[in-house]
Amino acid sequence: MAPVVVAEQVSVTFGAGETAVHALEGVDLAVGAGEMLALMGPSGSGKTTLLMVLGGLLQPSSGGVRVDGQDLRHMTEEERARLRLSRMGFVFQSYNLFPALTALENVQLALALKGRTLAEAEALLRQVGLGARLRGYPAQLSGGEKQRVAIARALAGSPGVVLADEPTAALDSAHGQAVVQLLREIAHHQGRAVVVVTHDPRVSQLADRVVTIEDGRIRP
Repeated sequence: MAPVVVAEQVSVTFGAGETAVHALEGVDLAVGAGEMLALMGPSGSGKTTLLMVLGGLLQPSSGGVRVDGQDLRHMTEEERARLRLSRMGFVFQSYNLFPALTALENVQLALALKGRTLAEAEALLRQVGLGARLRGYPAQLSGGEKQRVAIARALAGSPGVVLADEPTAALDSAHGQAVVQLLREIAHHQGRAVVVVTHDPRVSQLADRVVTIEDGRIRP
């Protein structure tokens, strides 16, 4: 599998002096196309910080990240934003859907931001198993359905990288299992690099690789 996302000696420090917090220290990581990788570790271990660095949402204190061979260190914030828009999809625990928009409209909005045709939205929702819920508003959807809308939105524009932060934390066992399986299929059948930050053992069971972080370092 060709590496799509590569982190090299990434360190992140918040604050300075005696109060400095070392969130990440010398992290190396590569994620390939078609791979689903689970990032696991205790709370405060640096998992979400690493996901933010991989997604170009947080600049590391040292080290760097390459996405599709492009070094984020050499980009302006505007260039990183364009890269995120064109090459990355994000899935969050809290769904982040617009309550006044239907499932279809939530996905159409993401497509519009990426300059893509709105006709793709229905196909994306059918792909994640929500063909019958296109007109449903978030308040009318179950937690699992809302997360599927969020995943469809993340897939808008065919990003090569999908980054998910605790996507099953708010879901029951059945819905959580279905979401994990869907993320796995997205990696394997569509050749995307999928990184999932999680405490959920269901994710580790289906992931191609599990990386454990403790105290800001990847555990051997």
